[in-house]
Amino acid sequence: MPPLSILSSPTPSAASSRLSDGSRHSDSHSVAFSRNRSIPDFEIERLPKQSNGGSKRPAVRRLQSDYGAENNLRVSISRIIAAKARPFTASGHIPLDPSALVLFFRSKGGITHSLDFPIDVDYDTPPALDVLVAACRPHTTAGINVYPDRASDSLFYPPNLPLTATLEIANHPILEAVRNSLFPNLPIGHYLVAVRDRLEVVLNGCRMPAQPRTLRNDGRVATVCVSLPVHFCGGALVVRDADGIEERFFGVGGKPDEVEWTAFLAECEYEVETVTQGCRMSISFAVHLKTYGPSVDPLITPSERFLDLLSPVLSLSRGRKVAFYLTQDYNVNPAESLAESLVPRLKGSDSLLYHALKAYKLAPELHWAAGGYIWPIDRTVECGNDTNDSPTSAAGIMSFASALPFNSPSRRSVPMRPMSYYGDPEEEEAELMRIQTDIIRQRVEESGAVLLSEAEIFVLSDWAPGPVSKEKVYFVSNGELEKLIVNVLLVTYVP
Repeated sequence: MPPLSILSSPTPSAASSRLSDGSRHSDSHSVAFSRNRSIPDFEIERLPKQSNGGSKRPAVRRLQSDYGAENNLRVSISRIIAAKARPFTASGHIPLDPSALVLFFRSKGGITHSLDFPIDVDYDTPPALDVLVAACRPHTTAGINVYPDRASDSLFYPPNLPLTATLEIANHPILEAVRNSLFPNLPIGHYLVAVRDRLEVVLNGCRMPAQPRTLRNDGRVATVCVSLPVHFCGGALVVRDADGIEERFFGVGGKPDEVEWTAFLAECEYEVETVTQGCRMSISFAVHLKTYGPSVDPLITPSERFLDLLSPVLSLSRGRKVAFYLTQDYNVNPAESLAESLVPRLKGSDSLLYHALKAYKLAPELHWAAGGYIWPIDRTVECGNDTNDSPTSAAGIMSFASALPFNSPSRRSVPMRPMSYYGDPEEEEAELMRIQTDIIRQRVEESGAVLLSEAEIFVLSDWAPGPVSKEKVYFVSNGELEKLIVNVLLVTYVP
């Protein structure tokens, strides 16, 4: 029997011609070719067949086993990808010496107390801790006490009594870790701030009932819980998202040289399981999202000297639209982004000038500008590309090729035509550039840009022009990729 294929036959039979060593070829080419066409060797991947004539049932079992393992792997991969795509919790540790942490609070009698850490209530209970527990209130869920018996209630320190701690999460990169984990797509100019929420205490044998998100209607986007260095066992923190998916965080408190923290989104609810030993204490912080831009108050306030320097400029520009060129580069594509989207990213002198105009109760706007043209605030820069009938395309510019010298740079970038030795090469080059400029001007006008003079905008600049921001828009002209330099104008009307 001849081999099925020279390349795909792994075990040639005894009657096969020895084509691998080139010794002889006694079989018919047509027969081998017809058999090769009828068997799709490279289409289906099969497991090696048994050649000892045994039962094929073990092979079938092996296939089913492989399929089950692969299916389990795919299910596990889907779960981990789903969890990675939408995390709702984050946790970590603060490198902190627990002995450097002190909690100050005031009791109902008006006496101020201090509580030192670390604490192990099974070894020694500080008197200040008893005063703190006596001043606390039991937790409620939806306004109803889940555990009427105070002995089994979890507690929280009343918000109307003064409480402060030497622990400030602003001194640690917790908010940066929360931003990277839970808010990775937060735009530039948006930042997180933390406000201390409450002190929570769960004594031995107690648990905290589920705290739904409806109890936290203060506009927060996340919550950070910092476990104080008090030794305890049990008392796992359970966080549950809106879909019912749970995350559990186990801690022991009082761990040397570090303090544990856990963050979760505002849409989640949380609870603490029963503490079997010791006492679980934690301080929660409400995380809020802040931003600045055209619709909110300025984030910074320029100095009085800078405002005094700007005052005469605005006084002499009353009743006119004035504009300043921005000087920083922001590495954005004006063809894809609006100029106004740069407001949260302003830096250096640009940010100083923008906020100075805001301090004078003006309404500054950012616009794209190029070549004496300015785009509306809601338009991007569009230059278009060459088409077959475009004057700057190969077909449209062919008439200029015949008038250019053979060694002209422009000659090498246009279709070849019969050479002409008449005319000045520099003048022809200038004419070519003029036509290309006119085409770009036509494209700019078609994209919605208008002349600064038509928009009645007066650009304020120094006697000697300084650096200005330069962003680039790519377009195709004469078959080549070119870049249009676009500036950013800060425009405002001075009443």
